Amino acid sequence: MLPILLKTLPFFALIGTGYLAGRSRFFSPEATAALTKFVFYFALSAMLFRFAANLSLGAVFDWNFVLAYLSGCLVVYALATAVALWRRVSVEEAAVEAQCAVIGNVGFLGVPMLVLLLGEAAAGPVLLVLAIDLIVFSSVITLVITGVREGRMSLGILRVLGLGLLKNPMIVSIVLGLAWGATGWPVPGPVNDFLGTLGAAATPGALFAIGASLAGRSAERVQVAGWLAFCKLVLHPAAVAVAALVVFQVEPFAASVMIAAAALPVAGNVYILAAHYGVAPQRVSTAILLSTAASVLTVTWVIAMVHGG
Repeated sequence: MLPILLKTLPFFALIGTGYLAGRSRFFSPEATAALTKFVFYFALSAMLFRFAANLSLGAVFDWNFVLAYLSGCLVVYALATAVALWRRVSVEEAAVEAQCAVIGNVGFLGVPMLVLLLGEAAAGPVLLVLAIDLIVFSSVITLVITGVREGRMSLGILRVLGLGLLKNPMIVSIVLGLAWGATGWPVPGPVNDFLGTLGAAATPGALFAIGASLAGRSAERVQVAGWLAFCKLVLHPAAVAVAALVVFQVEPFAASVMIAAAALPVAGNVYILAAHYGVAPQRVSTAILLSTAASVLTVTWVIAMVHGG
């Protein structure tokens, strides 16, 4: 585990650096928001397009992979929902807590870290995990909360979902990249160099932005947040591992990437959704803070296990 820890430590050190910069107010909340916007719309989008453009849809998409990941997620999602309802919270809160339990920071942390640690062959599986998270589970929470509040499903909800996907630069970058790859044309040299240079800013920028954004978070409902962090860091990768390796028998390397992605801490976009709908944002914030801090050890351990396997 020590060799893997030494490899993952620089990634978490970047998060720590961002946290210290934000905590000391050297890096203001406005600066954090601007950096996050740059990474989200430019650097990470360039990285995702470049990865996807060098892949074929046939090489990326695999039904066993999709079913294994979805099955593992749904088991933990159902458990988190059941525990939330048992505590007699609202359906909206239960949906947000379930989102915390299964949605990891794949975009800002997983893509740059796992591709660098496990090699460029990890790009296909990790992009597929990211796409499932963004398309399936972001849609589920929107449907649940909007449906409960309106008391019915409507075409308006579907329009909101469609527009949300079209406006998400990560989804757009992956789709456009795969579309380019499907043509069989190589990415022109200058364009590829441009994307590579811009995309190289995604890793340090995203990790620093994660840390700086954590500096503004305060702890609330620590016991519940701790349970959600446990779901995300332990139960989620365990359920995905059983589904991938035992039930659906996914190809070993792709399964290892999937399991490592499932071990990532709670994603920041869960907080954005919670704040947007006004449903338990502080609880989500605490879950992000706790899971990110604990992931220094848990993610390292999971990567060491799958790397060794």
